[in-house]
Order: sequence, then C-alpha cells, then structure tokens
Amino acid sequence: MYASPLKPRTALTALPLLLLCALTACSDRATPVAPAAIEPASLTRGAAPAPHAASARLLVTGLQGAFGSTVGPGGALFVAEPAVGRIARIDPQTGAVTTFASGLPANPGAGGGVFDLAFIGSTAYALVSVVTPEVGGSGVDGIYRVDGPNTFTIVADIGAFNRANPPQTDFFVPTGVPFALEPYHGGFLVTDGHFNRVLYVTRDGEISVFRAFDNIVPTGLDVSGETVYMAEAGPVPHLPANGKVVAFGPRSTTATEIASGARLAVDVEFGRGRTLFALSQGFWGGVQPGDPALPNTGALMRVNGDGTVTTIIDALNQPISLEIIKNTAYVVTLGGEIWAIDDIAGPPFGW
Repeated sequence: MYASPLKPRTALTALPLLLLCALTACSDRATPVAPAAIEPASLTRGAAPAPHAASARLLVTGLQGAFGSTVGPGGALFVAEPAVGRIARIDPQTGAVTTFASGLPANPGAGGGVFDLAFIGSTAYALVSVVTPEVGGSGVDGIYRVDGPNTFTIVADIGAFNRANPPQTDFFVPTGVPFALEPYHGGFLVTDGHFNRVLYVTRDGEISVFRAFDNIVPTGLDVSGETVYMAEAGPVPHLPANGKVVAFGPRSTTATEIASGARLAVDVEFGRGRTLFALSQGFWGGVQPGDPALPNTGALMRVNGDGTVTTIIDALNQPISLEIIKNTAYVVTLGGEIWAIDDIAGPPFGW
C-alpha cells in the first residue's frame, strides 16, 4: 500500500502512499452511525461492559489535508496539516481552531509535509515526511522541534538515516515515508510504512532501528509502559485479516498479535481502563497501491480480549488518526474534518 507515494492527482494535491486523496472533499459526507447494539469486551478476557450506543457529532471542518494528531498542553487537540506546513490547535469542547505553528516544510505536489506531532512536556515535536529532493521537495524528512510559532530546529534527519540504512523489504523511495510519531523512553518511536519498520529516535538526533517487519505496513502507535501497540494496514488489497493491532517491547523478538479484522488499520489508542481502540479507514477499492479506502467505509473499533474487534461507530469518511479524551474519541479525516464520538465505552469504564 505504500508502494506509490507520488502518484499524481487532478485535484489540488495528492497525499502520499496509503490513504490520501485530494485535499478537497473526496465525496459527500455521510453521518457516522453506531450499530444498534454493542457489547465490546475489554482486553481482560471475559470482562464485558453493558451494551451501549456511541454517538458522533461534527466538531471541525476545513482543515487542509489533515493527518496526524495528539493531545497536548491544556487538553487541547493538535492536528497536522501537511499541505500548508501547519499545526492547528483545536478546543475539544467548542471546536475553535487556531494556528499553533506554521512554516514547516511542505511538498504538496507529492503530498509531503508535517505528518504527525507529539509533546514531551510543553515542547512540541513535528514529524515531517516526503519533502526531500528525491520526491521533488527541498526539505529534510525528520523530527523538528517547535521553538516558536514559526521557528523550528531539526533534531533528527531521518531521511539521511534511511538513505544510509535501507530496509530488507522492497522500496523505491530511498528516504522512506515516516508516518507516525510517539514519545517513548524520553525519545520517539517513528513508524515507516514504506520501509516496514519502527525507528527509535533520541532528542539528540541519534536514530536506530527499533523493530523491522515484513510487508505489513505499520501505521499508528500507542504506548503503555514498556509495551508498544501498533496498527498494521496490511499489504494491498488490505484484507480484514491483515488489518491488525500488534504489541511488542524493547526486548521482544517478535510482535504479538492482539487483534485482527480492522480493514486498513491506521491508528490505535487506549481509552479508559486499558480499553484499546483501533481506527479502520475502511474498504480499499483502489486500483493502485496508495489509493485510499472507499468513502464512508471507515470505522472506530474496540479491541476485544479474544482477538476480535467490535464496531463502535461506522460510516466514517476516510479517517486517518485518533485521539481519546475521557470517554470521547476524536477522529481526524483526510477531508479535513474532526468528528467527536461520545460514549465510546460503557460501564465500568464509561458513562
């Protein structure tokens, strides 16, 4: 699925590889809906909350090529807008949008720019991807420290590391496609869906391969203690059996499958009470690797203790990242929307 990050489009721009359609709306919006009855189990086998129904409300529209997200200082949402080199700050209660930082490298012709962001303390770090000369840009793929509203310091040149340390799997973009950023042990984990691996990057700029995989297309991350939880989109045609959540630690030799069945899984996130959720972009109907899922086929899913997933809400329109605050999930879509999904877990962890 990451085999074609530079495919041209006829609309405003194309976002790379996996998922991305033009920055203009890919289709008419559908209202996400919950199944009639939901009985998700927790990660503890045998523990099942009472049935409940989630509800979705549109919080934000008009973001420019929205991508990765995080929860930052003050409990605000922060969302990457790669097409315009900007990070937006969103009030999760009102949906008010302000610019947190702008002026990061962008390469809209290839869909490059700031893909994800994370905070360590009050300091923000941005993951910039697909902006190097190899893909028609003039920037550096890597992690940028945000020093001010429009000032940045490159702390790690991931593109240079990838050129010097190619993967064992097939690739054709020599700088890779860094995708998601997650704080870990004082530094960061970075997934690369083109190179099929996870890097560990220190704040001093040291880079190493944390875990390498076969062609499984690693995407979003979350961390609990020492354990890393990761979404796998799986190779084309992104069958549900290949849309997985896996877990591994710093001393693991293999990744343990936690669940499967999330078509084109793009993110994973813990909610209350160690309740784990996965974000499915939906049914892949593309012709070439890199095409996004069909419109309005995405879903927020709860990971069950028996290795299955339960749909919490579906008909999401090409979702790309997920954050959870209390019992509300915030889903960012490729079309520049943020949906708030309330009551994602029933008792004992919700309501």
